[in-house]
Amino acid sequence: MVVSKFKFKEEARTLLSIIKNLDRKVVAVLLSVAVIQTVSWYYTSRLFFHLNFYEALSSNPNVYIYEFAYWYVGDFITLFVIPFLIIKFYLKEKMTDYGIKLGDVSAGLKLTFLSLLIMIPAIWFITAQPAFALTYPLLAQARDSWKIFFLYEFGLIFYLFAWEFIWRGYMLFGLKEKFGYYTVIFQMIPFLILHDGKPPIETFGAIIGGLALGILAYRTRSIYYCVITHAGIMFSIDLISTLRYRVNDFGTGINSLLNVIKQII
Repeated sequence: MVVSKFKFKEEARTLLSIIKNLDRKVVAVLLSVAVIQTVSWYYTSRLFFHLNFYEALSSNPNVYIYEFAYWYVGDFITLFVIPFLIIKFYLKEKMTDYGIKLGDVSAGLKLTFLSLLIMIPAIWFITAQPAFALTYPLLAQARDSWKIFFLYEFGLIFYLFAWEFIWRGYMLFGLKEKFGYYTVIFQMIPFLILHDGKPPIETFGAIIGGLALGILAYRTRSIYYCVITHAGIMFSIDLISTLRYRVNDFGTGINSLLNVIKQII
């Protein structure tokens, strides 16, 4: 066994030397993602609104709509605007380098269509579980009013745009130069963790979904197809869940399908 004498000054100099030689861009992306997600969790979340504003607005029938509006706007600023400022003023790079471009349109459209073609039928069976179907839309009022439903979905698009940007844009493309295809796995991990607490089938599915969306962004060099895919999946979940709720039918057979379709007609 080799025992060396610990010298604080030497250790500090060595550590400082290591830090100075770290990749500036990688450090900036990873540290900022950690700070941004923490700010999102504590200050731009539904929980923050509930703890700080709900009591004062509890008598207003639209209090939950305000809660979601706060969440959507707050996280759009946190997950998109802040990274944008870091890219522009600190890293001094272009947003097009982080997936804000059309990229490979042909591959993007084909892969998006294929993803939705696979997922929408699967959603029909997943929402047959009442516990899952009654979770969505997250804004319960949207189940009883089509006006609120579509306002909710409209706001969700902006939220999902910011959500896709922070993981599939800022983190994936920010680390791509250094780590290559490994970034597809890296960005999946926080995406998965943020699904904790949701129905188990959705959380486990986030592993596959996070990897698939990462591959889609990496392949097309764009986040737009990830936004379309993610929004399409969430809209399908919300719509089918709402229709099931309205007819109180959680079956998977043809009669249940026809029963649900009648609500659309």
